[in-house]
Amino acid sequence: MTALRALESFERTGSVTQTGLELGVSQSAVSRQLRVLEDHLDTPLFTRDRKTIRLSLAARDYCTQVRAALEQIGTASLRLKANPRGGQLNIAMLPAFGVRWLAPRLPDFVERHPEFTVNLSTRLKPFDFASEPFHGAIHFGQRDWSDVAYQELMREYVVPVASPKVAHTLRGSTLSDLFSLPLLHLDTRPDAWEKWAQALGKDIECPVGMLFDQFASMIQAAIHGMGAALLPTYLVENELEDGRLVALWPESETSIGAYYFVWPIDEPNYQPRDLFVDWLRQVKGGTVPHTFAHQTGPST
Repeated sequence: MTALRALESFERTGSVTQTGLELGVSQSAVSRQLRVLEDHLDTPLFTRDRKTIRLSLAARDYCTQVRAALEQIGTASLRLKANPRGGQLNIAMLPAFGVRWLAPRLPDFVERHPEFTVNLSTRLKPFDFASEPFHGAIHFGQRDWSDVAYQELMREYVVPVASPKVAHTLRGSTLSDLFSLPLLHLDTRPDAWEKWAQALGKDIECPVGMLFDQFASMIQAAIHGMGAALLPTYLVENELEDGRLVALWPESETSIGAYYFVWPIDEPNYQPRDLFVDWLRQVKGGTVPHTFAHQTGPST
């Protein structure tokens, strides 16, 4: 581990002297650790001349992976220190859903199971659980994430919205009129507008428009008149109520997908996750208190 830390520092600083200062050892000790690593790997890592020492290209690639591993070890150590008596539950969440749906309910789970530490990180798309440090994830859409088990949390209902100024530019009340507006898109849901139209029995090709990576920025763009956005009703209740956004279609019960909690289907039972899934089933059944009440959203 000492030799790997020396390699990571040297690759980053490019200096034996700076590496020694970071690690609190002499230059000769750093050089010795780097030679130990070369001997252990039985592979040359450096090119040397009388005055300089440089990492080879292959060694730089190796160091990138070493750095990621060292960071993961550091994170694991911090989590252990934060909760030395209980287990960890690492969840990948979608940011908007995590803030508006999961966060208000999560204190109940923490109160019931104080022995566990829940760690939340953001992931916007499905990933390989084998290469990510997560016990489960929040997923939106259909049951199209392979090799996972599903617990449905809720269906999402969407409504097209825009600022009052943009809404006043509508030429008529048909879907074609609506689709003639500048349309805003979420890059993880590039076909959301088409799916919404199909759910209403129409097949309309959606024009290309501005792309956003999160709902929060798309909501602000809609408020400031950048175009029409197709948004979950639970995210824009306040904006619709105070008039910053207006609904552009009288149908607000259209759903293009559901939220799920997913976890590796072939992974052994893990108590914190098993208890969390049981708790989510209670949430879905309405037996867990929360501070945010979901509504289906207003209509025009």
